[in-house]
Amino acid sequence: MLETSARLLRLLSLLQTHRDWTGTELAERLDVTARTVRNDVERLRNLGYPVHATRGAAGGYRLGAGASLPPLLLDDEEAVAVAVGLRTAAGGTVAGIEETSLRALAKLEQVLPNRLRRRVNALQTYTVPVPGQDGPRVDAEVLTTIAAACRDHERLRFDYRDYSGAETLRNVEPYRMVNWGRRWYLVAWDVQREDWRIFRVDRVAPRTPTGPRFTPRDLPAEDIAEYVSSRVAAAPWRTRARVTVHAPAAEISGRIPGFVGTVEPRDENSCYLSTGSDNPETLAVWLGMLGCDFTVENAPELVEHLRLLAERYARAAEN
Repeated sequence: MLETSARLLRLLSLLQTHRDWTGTELAERLDVTARTVRNDVERLRNLGYPVHATRGAAGGYRLGAGASLPPLLLDDEEAVAVAVGLRTAAGGTVAGIEETSLRALAKLEQVLPNRLRRRVNALQTYTVPVPGQDGPRVDAEVLTTIAAACRDHERLRFDYRDYSGAETLRNVEPYRMVNWGRRWYLVAWDVQREDWRIFRVDRVAPRTPTGPRFTPRDLPAEDIAEYVSSRVAAAPWRTRARVTVHAPAAEISGRIPGFVGTVEPRDENSCYLSTGSDNPETLAVWLGMLGCDFTVENAPELVEHLRLLAERYARAAEN
């Protein structure tokens, strides 16, 4: 039989799995009596852990949320995952949480066993970020406000700035947020337009309070990530192009991320790439990474930039 302190830790670990446990199940797991389980639950409550109990055949014990944060128990894999997540957050695209993430990481690493600290440090040491890939930063409070509205099924009103800089007031039913690359997107039902819309979260300025509550409707697609990626790829970019690529569609689809554009087969040995960006320079970079010949059909700005690049590369090749 486990000693009292070890048994309490084991009981807490079981309760943190976010499921209901009957007293009998806990007693069997801990190899104690049901009365001991009740006493141990009371000890956890005295330590600040909000253990809820329900009576009846379907009743049991569950760990709830309290007014303060008591100590958490993490297994090895959970501890490593949290440490890696905090390090990522410390240098990520969510504004305002870098210092907080570093403080939390310092506390966690102080109590990590050496074997786990070595794993986390190895990942940090041998992972090199690509410079120049900074994307738009999202305020942490905006993220939490939107997430809470999604969770509670409350309407959200916000000022929204579109790609051209124009601002509008939106009233939506928020459903999901999608983190894609270095951008966050909100999938919501636009009340005024009576249609689904996708919003860049870094362009959202919520108006509080939220509400009223709404009855959730069916999502526009089962795969929300695919839904967002296909529509973002067709966004009203300042520079758009339709390109004939002299390679099979399956080969090109595997070389570019979904946000670059959509690929359609032309024949067995070629395909069409519909793409866009805020500038021709970015499009030229992606096309140069295809590794095969291509023909631009309807984007004179892009053609002119490709011509300048060709001349520049030709001069470099002569040296």
